[in-house]
Amino acid sequence: MKIGVIVFPGSNCDHDAFHAVTLQSGLEPVWLWHESRDLGGVDAILIPGGFSYGDYLRTGAIARFSPILASVGEFARQGGPVLGICNGFQILCESRLLPGALLPNAGSHFVCRPVRLRVENTSTPFTSAYRAGQPIMLPVAHGEGNYYCDPATLDELESQHRVVFRYVNPRGEAAPAANPNGSLANIAGIANREGNVVGMMPHPERAVELSLGSADGAPLFQSLARAAALTPAGASPAAAENGVSACR
Repeated sequence: MKIGVIVFPGSNCDHDAFHAVTLQSGLEPVWLWHESRDLGGVDAILIPGGFSYGDYLRTGAIARFSPILASVGEFARQGGPVLGICNGFQILCESRLLPGALLPNAGSHFVCRPVRLRVENTSTPFTSAYRAGQPIMLPVAHGEGNYYCDPATLDELESQHRVVFRYVNPRGEAAPAANPNGSLANIAGIANREGNVVGMMPHPERAVELSLGSADGAPLFQSLARAAALTPAGASPAAAENGVSACR
C-alpha cells in the first residue's frame, strides 16, 4: 500500500510521518510535492504538520490553494483515505474537506507536551487497530489547535459518531482541565461523514516507538496496513475496512 506524504514549504513533520510509515510492514511511503497534481497512484494520503507557507494569513489558508489539494479533494471524494495531522488538520478544514476551524489556543500560548486522549471512533481506516474508549498518550505541538464549529455542526459530529479523538484526564474524563487548547467539547480529532477523511491535532507519527516516550501512535499506521490487507483490487481501503459509510 503506497502512502503519499505531502511536502509543503514550511512542513516540518513530513520526515517524521515518512519514517512512521516505513516502520509498518505492508506500507510504502512516497513523497508528494505541493506543486504537483499527480498523486502517483497512492492508496492513502498523509498531510503532515508544520507551518505550510509560513502560516501566512492564517494556518492552512494558502496551502488550500496549492495544486496538490485539488487532487487530494478528488481522491477523498472517491473514498480515498486522507489523514491530516496538526497543520494537516488545519488544511483539511480550510479546504472544506472537514467542517469547522482551528482557532488560536485559549490563552494564546503555544502548547508542546504529551496529552491524554480517548479513542472515540474505531470505524475509520486510521483507527481500526484501536479499541473504542482506549486511552492513549500522544504529543501535541501547536499554537492554533482550538477546534470550533457551530452548534448544528457539533450536533452532527456527536450524533454521527464523527469525533475520533477527545482530550481526557487520567480518569478518562473529557474534563476542561484536560483540554490543552480550549477545543470545543475537548475534540482532538474528527472525521468526515464517510469516515475516510480524518483530521487530528496530536502527532501519532511522533509516538510510534517506545524510545520516543510512547508507541500509542503505532496502531494508527497498523490500521492503515489492516485496511490495505482487506482491500480487494480496485476498491478503496475505506470501503474495504468499513463496508459502507463509516460515520453515518
